Amino acid sequence: VQLVESGGGLVESGGSLRLTCTVSGFTFSRYHMSWYRQAPGKERELVAAISSPSGSTNYADSVKGRFTISRDNAKNTVTLQMNSLEPEDTAVYYCNARDRILSHVDYWGQGTQVTVSS
Repeated sequence: VQLVESGGGLVESGGSLRLTCTVSGFTFSRYHMSWYRQAPGKERELVAAISSPSGSTNYADSVKGRFTISRDNAKNTVTLQMNSLEPEDTAVYYCNARDRILSHVDYWGQGTQVTVSS
């Protein structure tokens, strides 16, 4: 099982980044997918989630209207489009996959750093 995040980096406040999580080793369409983030000294928090098979989404209040999560079941990818980035969005972003039937089964990526300068 592999979840590989990409697309992180350094961006100025107000800029955009697009994170991609590419997965392998399990049946992607069976899994709810989420993005979490963890800033230094803070707990990991849910940023956005997209369910399977309905594709319904939910977002943390702090990112609503700025971030968009989507998934491509044919390509086994989930993306997080981040617009209007703020310094408070600086964190390591993690991809998570949770089995929609066996909810105790979940997998994590290694994380990708997003840094927003003011």
